[in-house]
Parts: sequence; structure tokens; C-alpha cells
Amino acid sequence: MGSMRKRWWLVATGLYLFSGGWQDANSQAKPGPPIPVELNRLEPLPATGSSPGEAEASGRGCRVYIMVTNPDPEPISQLLLDVMLFNTNGIVFHRGSFDFAPLAAHKTLVRVFDIQGQPCDGISRVLVNDVLACSVGQGTDTNQQRQACLDRLQLSSRAKAELTK
Repeated sequence: MGSMRKRWWLVATGLYLFSGGWQDANSQAKPGPPIPVELNRLEPLPATGSSPGEAEASGRGCRVYIMVTNPDPEPISQLLLDVMLFNTNGIVFHRGSFDFAPLAAHKTLVRVFDIQGQPCDGISRVLVNDVLACSVGQGTDTNQQRQACLDRLQLSSRAKAELTK
């Protein structure tokens, strides 16, 4: 009878490990703190060759200011976001990859992106569609690391347009 129990125990343990139970128990590491990303400001692109006193031509495009904070004690060596911009009718009009790296430990930075041909008042939403690259500290860029970075993004907006994921 003892050998029968031992076999059942081995079978049950094997099924548990095969089903990922051991991996789940060990992969429940605490995720890192949120990575704040803020759509801070939208401003019309200045007219080409305009002097300081001339009015800006809002139809030329929009300058997008996005602020990112690294809460980690290690630098973020890669943070490349796939971003979609939507017009006021909810239609995608621009896709771009916005690079926020390198970002030093416990540092906040603002990146500026110029979007040609779309006035700022025509932007209703900025969507972080995906994380194309992400490496924190000595980590390497993997699908798992990119998903962890996407999950950590904490989005907000001070602009008229919303920032979502």
C-alpha cells in the first residue's frame, strides 16, 4: 500500500508541476512600482520661418509634451512605446513610436514629439498601443519584460486629449 500512495503522490506532483503550479507559485514576484506617464501639453507648431511676434499657424501640426517618471532605483535603458493618435471623430490619424530612454533612476523627463498636419484641437485621444522595447537595469528586452512595463504604466493627462492604454 505504501508504494501505491507514493505513486499517486508522484503522479499528482508531476501533474501540478506540468500544469505550471510550481511556476505560478514562484512567478508571483511583486511587480515594480507604477511608471507614471502624463500627456502634459499640446501646443500648435510654430509657422516655419515665423518671427517671435507672428501668430502660430495651428493647422501646421501639434507639439506633444509627454512626461515620464522612473520610480526604480535602476535606470530604464529602453522604453519605446507604440502610440496611436485619434481625431475628434475617433479615427486613427497618426501612428508613431515614442522613445523615452534612457531614463535615469528616480528621474522625471519630458519628451517632445511634433505631429505634422494635425492641429492640436483635432486630437481627442492618445493611445499607448503597446510597448515595443523595455529594459530596466541590467534586464534584457523580452516579451515578458515589455508586458510588465505595459502593466506598470500609470497614465494621466493634463491636456484636453486623454491618454489611454
